[in-house]
Amino acid sequence: MTATTGKTQEHAAGIAARENELRLQAASRGGPGSSMKVQRIIGGIPARLFVLVILLVWTLPTLGLLVSSFRTQLAIQQSGWWVGLFELTNWEQWTMANYDRVLTADGMATGFFNSILITLPSTVIPITMAAFAAYAIAWMKFPGRQIMFVMIVGLLIVPLQMALIPVLRVYTRYQMNGTFVGMWLAHTGFGLPLATYLLYGYISSIPRSILESAFADGATPWLSFTRLILPLSIPAIASFAIFQFLWVWNDLLVALVFFGTRRPIVTTRLAELVGSRGQSWHVLTAGAFVSMIVPLIIFFSLQRYFVRGMMAGSVKG
Repeated sequence: MTATTGKTQEHAAGIAARENELRLQAASRGGPGSSMKVQRIIGGIPARLFVLVILLVWTLPTLGLLVSSFRTQLAIQQSGWWVGLFELTNWEQWTMANYDRVLTADGMATGFFNSILITLPSTVIPITMAAFAAYAIAWMKFPGRQIMFVMIVGLLIVPLQMALIPVLRVYTRYQMNGTFVGMWLAHTGFGLPLATYLLYGYISSIPRSILESAFADGATPWLSFTRLILPLSIPAIASFAIFQFLWVWNDLLVALVFFGTRRPIVTTRLAELVGSRGQSWHVLTAGAFVSMIVPLIIFFSLQRYFVRGMMAGSVKG
């Protein structure tokens, strides 16, 4: 019995010594963990380079636009914006006249007010309607539910230009052309399919057990929608709000067709400042950055929800 115990102890000691030797050898070679870290760093270099190239491609035009907005019209016509960066001390090429013309132009302040008055309802109305529709299609049983969802998805591929003339005829018949209500309804109709699809993908991904627990506690569909679905769907709502706000704020085509030029908005006023032949396009460089102020405020206010809402909606949808 004593001999057997001694052999067992010797065997265990041999295994422990062998393990220590392997650890020392691995440490002298850098170890498997270090090798994996090196492979991870080397493998991530192409992805980092690709992101850097994309960043440069997107940043350079914006940088050129910013530099050109502070240069005189003569300097812009004689040399490129990159020349201005190498001649920072040449004060004759720098001016604030472009921004002064944009900010003090007749109708620009009214254009900003009208753009906000159009954009805010055109963002809130489709989100509200799409939230009701997405909740009904995802969690309520009624005839034709799947057909309705297929029709909504099909509307995503319909070009906007196809609906301009028919809608304009209806607006002209009911004297809605050139009104704020007409603009709100137009942007609501054009943005509603995407809003419904995006919110449906997020709302339908909510676990069924949460709703079943709410219904078991006596919650009505309206109460579960307002107290449960809407708070959980804030990331998806914020994601679409960013998209819709940017589309409506930067819109020129729909504004020209349904709103006209009698009441100025930011985009139509900038188009008038540039001129019919584009002879004053240097003003557009300053106008572009002035018109970016409000969308940037909206984006940075909702950016924490943006990626989460888009990823969740796209995975389920």
